Amino acid sequence: MCAGRRVSCRLQLNREAAARAAVLSPKSPGRRRKVSLAYESEEHHCLRKADETKKQKWEPPNWEQQLANIREMRAERDAPVDQMGAEKCFDSSAPPEVRRYQVLLSLMLSSQTKDQVTSAAMMRLREHGLSVDHILETDDTTLGQLIYPVGFWKNKVKYIKQTTAILKRDYASDIPRTVPELVKLPGVGPKMAHLVMGIAWQDISGIGVDTHVHRISNRLKWVKKETKVPEATRQALEEWLPRDLWSEINWLLVGFGQQICLPVHPHCGECLNRDICPASRKN
Repeated sequence: MCAGRRVSCRLQLNREAAARAAVLSPKSPGRRRKVSLAYESEEHHCLRKADETKKQKWEPPNWEQQLANIREMRAERDAPVDQMGAEKCFDSSAPPEVRRYQVLLSLMLSSQTKDQVTSAAMMRLREHGLSVDHILETDDTTLGQLIYPVGFWKNKVKYIKQTTAILKRDYASDIPRTVPELVKLPGVGPKMAHLVMGIAWQDISGIGVDTHVHRISNRLKWVKKETKVPEATRQALEEWLPRDLWSEINWLLVGFGQQICLPVHPHCGECLNRDICPASRKN
């Protein structure tokens, strides 16, 4: 017997039992009580649950208008990140695996370093010869001189050498193409890994959250609860922000943070979101 017939039979038996109970009920002799059957098909149940989940999904108020305003303020694309970010630091004429390696190194150098300083260091490295084999042949002192004064340059010399050796040994002088493999490399964190995936592999695996994205997301209340570290901000954003917007959030907010929503003394008076930003200094 098919499932549909079993359900039909069960419903008929329930109706007959309810009818008999109503006839025999001492509280209403001679009258049948109206009995409603508490039955819900599996399909209807799933649809109802999906609707409830959709209704319960949290998203920040005004976020679409705030995002549209930030896009307008970033229309000129004239912030330091637009001219000297990781997408601008590699040699576009180099072989694909070399370009990907250069993207990875530019992001490793960019940690806690201004774009201007990172860009200058990358230019020196490229003039020196920026490939896996050439960096492995470069002694630590020379490499340090080439990347100075990027933040924590001594540690980065060590990380670059270790990571480059791993790429030579395990990845045929290319870079990994998954986030779990990338974050295993010395000196590479989640933010870098997701940016590498997007820039080097054209694969949007997640939102790259640096100090600017972290700060602005909390100021705009784009996180349900205040977050303390960028990785928590990334997870909070990815819970509600539509995936087709992930690729632009980093460069939008980084440039916005460099020009208007500064860490100290933000230019709220120049911001199109001043009337709908929870952190706005309207006076």
